[in-house]
Amino acid sequence: MNSLAQDPALLQHWQQQLILLLQQQPADEDGAHDLSHFHRVWAAARQILHHYPQADALVVLAACYLHDLVNLPKNHPQREQASCMAAAKAEQLLAAARFPDDRLAAVAHAIEAHSFSANITPRTLEAQIVQDADRMDALGAIGLARMFYTSGRMGRQLAHPDNPLGIDRVLDDREYALDHIEVKLEKLPGMMQTAAGRAMAETRLQRLLAFRQQFVEEWLAR
Repeated sequence: MNSLAQDPALLQHWQQQLILLLQQQPADEDGAHDLSHFHRVWAAARQILHHYPQADALVVLAACYLHDLVNLPKNHPQREQASCMAAAKAEQLLAAARFPDDRLAAVAHAIEAHSFSANITPRTLEAQIVQDADRMDALGAIGLARMFYTSGRMGRQLAHPDNPLGIDRVLDDREYALDHIEVKLEKLPGMMQTAAGRAMAETRLQRLLAFRQQFVEEWLAR
């Protein structure tokens, strides 16, 4: 297998090819899942890969860039099937682009298993790294921006008008964007598949929590 350190030229070549493949796809108006998102997921994956030189970085690279080929809204009835649909489409595109045949199945599995909604357990180290890297983009400053962007697109309020921290009320991130931090994002570090991913996620989560505290102070200043 080719690790990140072993064959950087191969990775650079395929990164360029993957970007071209993405640019040939129909435009997706979701700014939280654009090309910049794929770049960030690959950047996070590279950081994790440094701790796991035995992983196949080419598989990770392809899955990072193609994991959202089929991107359905969070409230879409087929949302949980999107990653499997993306995996099938990625296999077709990669085969046509003459991506190494012996890696196609591994890329497809990493794409299938990346999704929170699909609830598919990653069976390979490469799939674990891709899942961790994708979830990393939901944390930190950019994760925060993506959270509010997505909530706005779905017509949600910023926060509960009088109880933004959800004290003694049922949290509802379908109604209040800020609730999403406790409903889901706080849980992500503990769900990371790799030790390296978990450490990165904990650091990013602390930035989210610090923001939430400042947000609440300003929100309730009346």
